[in-house]
Amino acid sequence: MGTKVASSAKEFSRLLRSLQDDQSSNSCTYEEDIHVTKMKGDKIPAMNLYCASQTIFVCERAVSKISEPGDELNTETLDCSADDDADDDHDNVHEDSCNVLHTEQQPQPLTVMKARQLLSLYTLSQNPGVTAADNNPVLHPLWVQCDMSDPAGTVWFGAEPVAVGNKVTGIKLYSVTCKGSAVEKQSLVTLEELKQMHKNRHHTSSMGIKGTARFSLFGSTVVENTTIGSQSSVTVDFKWSHVESILEVPPLSSTATLIIKVVCGDPRSPMFEMYREIEFLRTLADGLKTGETEWMEPVESTSAVNLTKAYLAELRNMGKTLQDQAAKTAETQKLKQETEPPIFNSLERGDLDFVEQLWVRMRKSVTSYQDVGDCLKLVVEALRYGDIKPWIHRDSSSSLSKLILQSYHQQIDHVSLTGITPVIMLLEMGLDKMRKDYINYLIGEELTTLNHLCYYLSTEVDLQEQVMRLRKLHHLLEIIVTCSTFLGLPYDRLFVLTQLCLNHYKTSTYNEEHEFKLQIKPALITHFYQKEHPVVWGVEISSGQGLREVWTSLQLSDKPLVDHVIFEADLPNETVNGDEEPAFFSTMMCSSFNSFA
Repeated sequence: MGTKVASSAKEFSRLLRSLQDDQSSNSCTYEEDIHVTKMKGDKIPAMNLYCASQTIFVCERAVSKISEPGDELNTETLDCSADDDADDDHDNVHEDSCNVLHTEQQPQPLTVMKARQLLSLYTLSQNPGVTAADNNPVLHPLWVQCDMSDPAGTVWFGAEPVAVGNKVTGIKLYSVTCKGSAVEKQSLVTLEELKQMHKNRHHTSSMGIKGTARFSLFGSTVVENTTIGSQSSVTVDFKWSHVESILEVPPLSSTATLIIKVVCGDPRSPMFEMYREIEFLRTLADGLKTGETEWMEPVESTSAVNLTKAYLAELRNMGKTLQDQAAKTAETQKLKQETEPPIFNSLERGDLDFVEQLWVRMRKSVTSYQDVGDCLKLVVEALRYGDIKPWIHRDSSSSLSKLILQSYHQQIDHVSLTGITPVIMLLEMGLDKMRKDYINYLIGEELTTLNHLCYYLSTEVDLQEQVMRLRKLHHLLEIIVTCSTFLGLPYDRLFVLTQLCLNHYKTSTYNEEHEFKLQIKPALITHFYQKEHPVVWGVEISSGQGLREVWTSLQLSDKPLVDHVIFEADLPNETVNGDEEPAFFSTMMCSSFNSFA
């Protein structure tokens, strides 16, 4: 019997070793009904505090992808044409005449007994006293999904080799148990009870206690029982020592880290109008790349051509240079700023030159390539005949700006406004304008310098790359404005966040799902969390040192931290003295150390 078990342990170890070494595969099957997956630990909410940066093996019960005949729950049949020949065999009709969609089922948890067996095989395979030691790298930790079929409600078992170099000296075993939602604090385990559990399990009197908590500061909100969704979120993670009670508010001595994820395009954001502008830029760039442009709905009811004619007529008839117009615009802007929130002061500019004002009109009204070409033809003709003498910024680099400079000397190059040339000219106008918008805010708020913006403002790369770099800069600005407007972060934190984002996007691809992390002092955001309920609250009791450290942890969360088991229906939040009491799910994790010495 012992030989058979040892043989099974070796076979299981060989399979895991093969999966670990195979860079092209992330999963395999063991004993036909066990699905083994290689993944990062942060994919599992219940464990990402402990193995987020590690690669782990996850074992689940494999589910066949092929449905049984007549299984209506897992099979959808598409409409199909019946064979005209009534004498066809029924099986042929079923197999050949109909297209059947087999719904792929997700792997299921294993029974607690089966999970224990897999953990035993894994542990035996790592014990040098049972299997011959080798110089291979240590195996990744193993985690097994469980179905809560035992009295403790176990949802995970885990095992992690403890090694010095490639020599395994022991193994850590983990168990994760869960309980459904509970509203009353009296039903939750107390801190003293948790300490006693740890003492009984590990026979120790010396213990360390650490607290953690996560609060949501910005995201989806509920107004009059209606959820206003948001893909953006700002949460804060706290860590502290000397925990005194379950669900205590993090003290001001905690370390706090903001986790910021901002998705552009929220209509509630002060950046929304600028977002529409950068999206129009992207539309033009995509059109140049694919040959097809999906024009945005015009904001203006007047056609682009008529708006352009009116703008040129205004310049001619009033007999003014655009310097006068800019001065007038700046004065109007000053009046507006006296009544608008401070954040808008830095986002709006009062020094738009001729090309920028033309861009504003055209991007709100053009709906076709014809519109773009016709508008630019009107402008070029007015320049050629000297009807207008517009001013432009000295550092303007668009093709239209160069024609304007030539018009000052009555020498304008011939421009063929056919094909994609007008779109390229319009794209250059927008790039020029938006670069100045971003410089105006970031430099004006003293969040960075021009040297640090060189990568994002470069015109040496092609137009597609220029648009992509401006999109990165826009995403950065959305993040900064969100933290400034909604969280009221002080200048020093905004400065650090700006540098963090700038450095990230110099080497990383555009990704609105990326989470930026920023250290802050809890005192800066006390009004956001002290009277709020945490999304997750945890306490960890530990003893031992180094590789032999063991711990018992409890996490209370407003949502289950496991998704492979079904809990009883969530309890409704109760109202106590006018305050809504949340329901918490309990997740407890325990570890133990077993030496092979």
